[in-house]
Amino acid sequence: MEFLDELQMGHHDFGTHDSLRTDYPLFAEKVAHAITDEGFDLGILICGTGLGMSIAANKIPGIRAAACSDTYSARMARLHNNANILALGAQVVGKGLARSIVKEWLFAEFEGGRHQKRIDMIASLEQRVSP
Repeated sequence: MEFLDELQMGHHDFGTHDSLRTDYPLFAEKVAHAITDEGFDLGILICGTGLGMSIAANKIPGIRAAACSDTYSARMARLHNNANILALGAQVVGKGLARSIVKEWLFAEFEGGRHQKRIDMIASLEQRVSP
């Protein structure tokens, strides 16, 4: 949050605000629905590895969450996959690397073109398998 302030990026905190153990799917769902239903553009989720958060968020149609632990994957998640959620693992990446990953992800822009076809295919798949 402090880093987003430094970058002068607006943000909303959907977090737990305490150190008690919680169920991460609840927060993944809140952030995912903020994007699909409330007009938010992007979201960042943090759990131990980032994996559980990304799995939970990806259950929401329209969400493309990427768990990233390096800057290259974060950049490519936006350039090629138009990822709208970045999931980070607090036990996997340190604070400095997390800042670099977030910056790469935030400032990369979807390239469209041949990649849009694949995003459309993902959306089609979501529609075919959703109840």
